[in-house]
Amino acid sequence: MTKRVRQYAGIGAAVLAYYGIHEGAHLGCAICLGVFRQVRFLGVGLQIDVWAERMTGLQMGLFCLAGPMAALTAGWILAAGAERLAGTGGPLFRAVLCYVTLAMLVLDPLYLSLLCGFFGGGDMNGIALLVPEAAARALSGLVFAGNGLLFLKKVLPAYERGFAGMDEERRGGKER
Repeated sequence: MTKRVRQYAGIGAAVLAYYGIHEGAHLGCAICLGVFRQVRFLGVGLQIDVWAERMTGLQMGLFCLAGPMAALTAGWILAAGAERLAGTGGPLFRAVLCYVTLAMLVLDPLYLSLLCGFFGGGDMNGIALLVPEAAARALSGLVFAGNGLLFLKKVLPAYERGFAGMDEERRGGKER
């Protein structure tokens, strides 16, 4: 399997994992609150639709915060285990884990800090019911920067070492 195929597979898996975790947290929250309406498929993504009129501002805020917090938590867990995970499985498995970790760490903070103003707000509309939007965007920007550094300084080097170790093993096996 070529490096390019692993990259595309990793990106595809990251998108699926992100939607599963982020939207899955929204779904779980909506079910717990008794306001789940339907799953809406929107072009390349999906959205959990709720009976918003039955929700308080606090409930809506928590519902909107559930997705980003679930994705961040998953990203932090994967980052914490990066050294160990980068040494397991084959090259496809490692590529998938690396891309999934990146997606979980940066997608929501990037969206909530910079992009939400261009795309209708999304989760920020509900989060702004809990805290001022400017504060939420600033905190998301700090989390984005911190998670970016975490990925560049800890996660990526771990996976680079993991892939380098696989290359050494392959070379060593051919020489024998």
